[in-house]
Amino acid sequence: MNFLSLLACLSLALVAAAAQKPKPCVTPPLMSGGFSLMAADGLVMSTGKMHYDAFGQRMRVRNYGMAGNETFAMDQLMLFKQKVYYEIDWSKFSCKKRKLDATFVPMQVPADAQLMGQVVMGSLSSWGMGVTVNTWTGVLPLNGMYMSVFTEVGCIPLTSMAYTPESGWTTISTFNWVLGNTDPMEFIPPFLCDKSKLEETEKAETFFTALESLAKQTKREQ
Repeated sequence: MNFLSLLACLSLALVAAAAQKPKPCVTPPLMSGGFSLMAADGLVMSTGKMHYDAFGQRMRVRNYGMAGNETFAMDQLMLFKQKVYYEIDWSKFSCKKRKLDATFVPMQVPADAQLMGQVVMGSLSSWGMGVTVNTWTGVLPLNGMYMSVFTEVGCIPLTSMAYTPESGWTTISTFNWVLGNTDPMEFIPPFLCDKSKLEETEKAETFFTALESLAKQTKREQ
């Protein structure tokens, strides 16, 4: 095989690789970034910052927003391996320790997700003007469904929309992701949690169920 034939074969291989259908992916294991959230069909709106550690199965979420006409600030540290999470209220200088029995699920495109399409956010006419993203859809338990958008390169989460008859629509948009963990203390309970005792509850909660409870309380007040 001469040199020109080799180049032609390599070109065809690159074209074939580029034309392959996108496959479900997993995000980098250590990340931090900002997010905005709308839940309970618009009754809850918030913004904040999250730190994500797939190796240690930990998340820290600082969340500021509104539930109806009430404002709230939530600082939650979720330790999935210990099956507990801490809810810190810095305005009251209080810390609640609660059960977290949910299995840790890495940020990823589920293996059974269906590719809805691939588009360019912005423009690819010049370098730095756009990014290629994939949109995935799937079903959730109890007649739910979701749609998520991840970047083609790096598998960085951008937007996720989910619906269940009980909770309504929840939309999360993320931005300003940074790879790695710059502050290990983000995953250490603050000193005011040292004396917190595990609360006895019928059902373990998560960041999202806490938001749902805020929305349900707002509905009752209305």
